[in-house]
Amino acid sequence: MAASDHPDYAEELDRLEYTKEYMQRLLGETEREAAASRENIRRSMGDLEHLDSSLSYINILTNARFFEMASGRQEELEGVLQNPYFARIHFKKDGEGAELLYIGKTSLFHRETQEPVIVDWRSPVANVYYDGRIGDVTYVVNGEENSGHLFAKRQYKIEGGELKDIRDVDLTTNDELLQEALSGKADVRLTEIVSTIQKEQNDIIRANLKRPIIVQGAAGSGKTTIALHRISYFLYTMGAHFHPEKLMILAPSELFIGYIRDVLPELGVDKIRQTTFETFVLGATGLKLKLADPDRKLELLAEGSEMNREMVLLSRLKGSLGFRDALDRYVSLIERDTMNLFEDVYIEKFRIIKKERLRRLFKKEFSYLPLQKRLDRIAGILKTETARKRKEILNTLTARYEQALDKALFGIRDDRRRREQTTRLIDERDERLPAIGKEGKKTAAAYMKRFSAFNIKKLYRNWCTDEELIRKTAPEWTAGEREAFIRTSHAGQWETEDLAALLYLQARLKGIPEPWKMRAVFIDEAQDYSAFQLAALRDALDTDMFTIVGDLAQGIHSYRSVRDWETVRDLFPRAAFRTLQKSYRTTAEIMEAANGVLGGIAAGLPLVEPVVRRGPVPEVHWAESFNPGAVHDLYRAIRAKGHRSVALITKTSREAEEMVARLAALDHEVMLLGRGSGPESGRLLVVPGHLAKGLEFDAVMVAAFRDPFRDSELDRKILYVAMTRPMHELHLIGDFSMFLGKRSDQGDPERMQ
Repeated sequence: MAASDHPDYAEELDRLEYTKEYMQRLLGETEREAAASRENIRRSMGDLEHLDSSLSYINILTNARFFEMASGRQEELEGVLQNPYFARIHFKKDGEGAELLYIGKTSLFHRETQEPVIVDWRSPVANVYYDGRIGDVTYVVNGEENSGHLFAKRQYKIEGGELKDIRDVDLTTNDELLQEALSGKADVRLTEIVSTIQKEQNDIIRANLKRPIIVQGAAGSGKTTIALHRISYFLYTMGAHFHPEKLMILAPSELFIGYIRDVLPELGVDKIRQTTFETFVLGATGLKLKLADPDRKLELLAEGSEMNREMVLLSRLKGSLGFRDALDRYVSLIERDTMNLFEDVYIEKFRIIKKERLRRLFKKEFSYLPLQKRLDRIAGILKTETARKRKEILNTLTARYEQALDKALFGIRDDRRRREQTTRLIDERDERLPAIGKEGKKTAAAYMKRFSAFNIKKLYRNWCTDEELIRKTAPEWTAGEREAFIRTSHAGQWETEDLAALLYLQARLKGIPEPWKMRAVFIDEAQDYSAFQLAALRDALDTDMFTIVGDLAQGIHSYRSVRDWETVRDLFPRAAFRTLQKSYRTTAEIMEAANGVLGGIAAGLPLVEPVVRRGPVPEVHWAESFNPGAVHDLYRAIRAKGHRSVALITKTSREAEEMVARLAALDHEVMLLGRGSGPESGRLLVVPGHLAKGLEFDAVMVAAFRDPFRDSELDRKILYVAMTRPMHELHLIGDFSMFLGKRSDQGDPERMQ
């Protein structure tokens, strides 16, 4: 039904025009305020030389703040002007009158009346829209429960400032609205999900922000969007206590960060730190390391390399909590050796601090600090104590010399002896007191030189290559584990698995620099993190305020990462645990085929429950070798159906590179997606399976020839990831009979020529 057919169309059109006109008026005022602040800054800059400079600086800072606020509000209003709201509730709070509340991506209040023009989707009352059925409802504000009556819910489709659709929402129309949203294009769905958030997603977004949460979310369940909207809700609710710069989202790759970058400003969370685990650790430790390709090990495993057993052994070892425990024992040895360096502190022959006191400070009173910060505290105490004791010593010695001189002057009758004694005392005093004063000024610094700076990289490498040290700190390791670990460590190769250890040592020995101390962390694709990585992050940042989302079924790095959520729940005992097994991305036909691949894994992972949205059955194109011309034709046919984002997903990077080269030779518009690259519209995007996690496309082709998919847990998971990326169409090119039950050239699927 067109919007104009709705009985309230004229009324709703007037409301939309009123909202847009009021926003335009505010924009004009905001622009004038920004211009005035800019002019005031210019004048204050000119007054710096001939007026009170401190007053001018205050004016500059004040107006800079006003300008920043006005510019931010201007950007916010411009961002939603063409789509100011998406829903309305007719609601009566107990004890108050009924009102119509229009819900959008930001809040807007009338300046004169303070009446809400638009209610922010994150506000407590907006939860009534997402969570409440028609009738009596409750919602929480600042920990207190409020109640009222919800008479009606209504949703709008507004595009380019024009009212396209109006729908009164009940369970049936809510499902229709969801289906319509899911039938859209992948490149716009992420930015519009706020209007179709489902109850189970809303529950996670608004779950207790003062506790960690772990979410097992199936492919297409909205894990990423839930994490982003939870960040937005977090800042809206607790922004007064948390600066955006102290929140961090850890993404699986730079490619993934590029994928979500466009939606962050709309959610008001573009100022948070967006990075990968590797980049964060290198920044927080300040280390310059050349890391081995993090994907090469996975691809060697996928290729069936003979190195499998040892690679898996060492990767699991480095990712285990047992590895952390061994490093704890190593830190205890470093702590003991450091403590033993403390000796009595002297100025000249005067003992000013006993070693027992210094050791007690280091071992007990400052035990909550990293070792280097303990030493810094003690250095400060030494500096203060030596300054005080130096003054006391000088005062005491001065008094003693004065007494001795008095005694010599008035107690020795022999003139020659008196002159000799007084001369000796004066010379001794004039030489000794300045020397003590000079020595006292340097005592603290000279004493602390016995403590070498903690070189994290060197200390870790020494531990990795010292067999006796490993025997002491990791007595539970087998001889084979020790031998393999030491041998590979001597090679001097730095791997992703080493980063958790380096971060942990940095935190225990030196501490994390303040700019890198995050107060809340949001981790996407958490199934690819090891237990030690999560523990190192928690301990290094000294917080458990984590939102952890992942899918064990997509755990293609399970050779080194968590294989169950119980381990993670043990690390975060305060965490709530939620599951989302309903997929909103793919059609039922695609999900059925993907579940068939996943069902072949002995681990018995939970299968995905698709939202019942129908589409074409996945097509299997039998082929013995890669035919770029046929792929080119298939791509054109897919684009002709109106699909904008199309990906060709391979099993390995090397095959992706080869396919790109062969397609490019045909002048085909093709682009290889790597860890640091972002997708470009209008081109066929070729991406290895391990980098496709978290991404979604309108249509996907999966092809594997040189590196075919085998019947192994790893290959099934990579294939499952690839098959769950499309929203509408899936094409499998090659021989997939092992997974789908029949040779595709022996039935209705077509053969690629």
